[in-house]
Amino acid sequence: MRELFSRIEDGEVINIEAEVDLDDEQESYPWLFSVFIKFGNIDENSDSFENFLETKESLIIALEHENISKYVGARVKDDWNEFYFYAKSAKNLEIIVTKMLKESGYKYESGVVKDAKWDFYHKNLYPTELEFHNIESDKIIFLLEEEGDELSTPRDVEHYVSFDTATQKERFIQNALTCGFKFKDDISSEEFEHGVALVKLHTVVNEDVRRVVEELYELVKKEHGYYEGWSTILIDTQS
Repeated sequence: MRELFSRIEDGEVINIEAEVDLDDEQESYPWLFSVFIKFGNIDENSDSFENFLETKESLIIALEHENISKYVGARVKDDWNEFYFYAKSAKNLEIIVTKMLKESGYKYESGVVKDAKWDFYHKNLYPTELEFHNIESDKIIFLLEEEGDELSTPRDVEHYVSFDTATQKERFIQNALTCGFKFKDDISSEEFEHGVALVKLHTVVNEDVRRVVEELYELVKKEHGYYEGWSTILIDTQS
């Protein structure tokens, strides 16, 4: 499964695509192969963008043929689209890329290095725990918008948190109350007995949700807990 998200590095926004359900075959693919393609001024509705996406997918298919390598993700920085693969061997990879891209008209570069532990993937592509929460938030917001929700209208949003101990939970609740959250209910599951639902009034536009989730996540981690996500009601623009 490919997940899309962004992170800030050195004050610059980096858009990232990461394969997050890769099979546990690291030892079989010790070589990190990168292909950088220059493609600026991206208009997602343009024919040139569609052609670029077709080129990207064709390149992935060619490099994954007969399990030569595995596509693990991409990063977009400035006008460069960086595509990353882990390969069984360093041989013939650049030959495949040259065959695919030589007549494409795109400026490109490629290179291969040994990375048996997949350090680059884990540090530069794979989402952090908080980034996974932001990804899930984006999906909920998208579904609300598809249903005609007025995202900018403040409403009660429920946030769910779990802990290993009752003491952790109580300390967290006291800290959360001072930050504008309200206690709603105790919750429990098979995995965690000590859970809590909190409520806060805010909009569900991306910036507000991300700010509230990151604020709550920081409070949760101080008590070694687990942020489980959020939910809210639909506010129809027609109502």
